[in-house]
Amino acid sequence: MSEITVLDDYQGVALAMADWSVLGPQSHVRSITEHIENADELAARIGRSDVLVLNRERTPLTAELLDRCPGLKLVITFGMRNPVIDVAAAKARGITVCGTRMLGYPTVELTWAMITAMARDIPGATAALRDGCWQSGPLGLDLNGQTLGVAGFGRIGRAVARVGVAFGMDVLVHSRSVTQQEAAEIGAAAARKDELIERCDVLTLHMPLTPATRGFIGAAELAACKPTLRLVNTSRAPIIDKAAVIEALTSQRIAGLATDVFDTEPLPAGDPLLKAPNTLLTPHLGYVTEKNYRQAFTAAVEDIAAWQQGSPIREIGV
Repeated sequence: MSEITVLDDYQGVALAMADWSVLGPQSHVRSITEHIENADELAARIGRSDVLVLNRERTPLTAELLDRCPGLKLVITFGMRNPVIDVAAAKARGITVCGTRMLGYPTVELTWAMITAMARDIPGATAALRDGCWQSGPLGLDLNGQTLGVAGFGRIGRAVARVGVAFGMDVLVHSRSVTQQEAAEIGAAAARKDELIERCDVLTLHMPLTPATRGFIGAAELAACKPTLRLVNTSRAPIIDKAAVIEALTSQRIAGLATDVFDTEPLPAGDPLLKAPNTLLTPHLGYVTEKNYRQAFTAAVEDIAAWQQGSPIREIGV
């Protein structure tokens, strides 16, 4: 009998996103729909589960927590990289860690939803209309002819840049390895970090969180950018210095921030970002689409079936 627990199933959809029945009657699947912060409660709710399915990085899986879950034999995470899992500690305890397939384009689509919403102040215009006002807000920003900065040139960053070119924007891309030739292939130009910061009207971040990218946008960068800058983050929160960006927003040093990611998730009720001006905040929706969930949960079922047969697939840290 395999006891399978899915954590942080906020929308209560996990059991409908894949055919769990293929695992057979010997497998029992349950999902926990709320986020559990308290370590004692979390360990108790996981209980003696054999298999734990993590929805991205919502709950850290530390060595201490693993010690409190002695029955755990398999951990599955959405995607093939999850920095909140102590993979070494899991392996030392004989626990297999596997990943799943994930789509990149949902994050691309959300990024552009955020950019266009900020450019035309769609949230503000909607609120004003509900209050009985008609065309009372600021004039919209024409994206055509503006400069888009894309930090990170992986699968998602490259796709975001292509859309910017299609909008008629001047697109600058920045990463440690991108060349002018690679950028030119999609109609963009490679730029140093300082050029990116100084020239762009919209800057969107698509980098993994590493020691090198932590604080990539801080007080010095915000002081060097245009006051009309719209900053977008659908990557990881600590890439931006939170205190510095709140100060920049409050002092009107930049024109706006759109972010889908936060240092603490779910975002606490008293977080200062909630009161910062000119912000567009979404609750980490970048990957949360039906097709992406179906793919990830179906892959999780495949991982479990392969592990049950003694041949794990998509192992992480092997």
